[in-house]
Amino acid sequence: MTPQDITKLIVRTSMKDRTAFDLLYRQTSAKLFGVCLRVLNDRAEAEEALQEVYVKIWTKADRFAVSDLSPISWLVAVARNHAIDRVRQKRRPAEDLDEALDIADPAPGPEALAMAGAERERIFSCLDELDKDKAAAVRGAYIAGESYADLAERYKVPLNTMRTWLRRSLLKLRECLER
Repeated sequence: MTPQDITKLIVRTSMKDRTAFDLLYRQTSAKLFGVCLRVLNDRAEAEEALQEVYVKIWTKADRFAVSDLSPISWLVAVARNHAIDRVRQKRRPAEDLDEALDIADPAPGPEALAMAGAERERIFSCLDELDKDKAAAVRGAYIAGESYADLAERYKVPLNTMRTWLRRSLLKLRECLER
């Protein structure tokens, strides 16, 4: 079959044409089975995945975009992605979450604390270069976690003006920190 023939079958399948879907299956299932088998390394699981792939093709054929690209590439991508999803589902779930929580994050050493302190000083120094209200708005939004709407209300400016203040203030902070 030519790529154009496969494209026509996919388009007809998107219109729920069972005959076209049957022919599409017969013409492409061997290749898609090979894709599933290569990813899953288990014949029985690949057969099951292949059936699920064709269910996806039946339900999502309308998402196929007709183009000059090979339609088999789209079918292979559907099969490969589905097989990869099955591999991910097979992975053991994180049963040992309690153990993971017990892993203590190492406390930062003196050097890291000194660097963080110096960086903090630079940020606050750059904040001091901003207009008083804009610096306070930046602190409120990004340190205290206040909403833009609350800040706009407090400074009696429209919401979009507050957004502009914050965006321009962040740009000025970045310039200052890059010096």
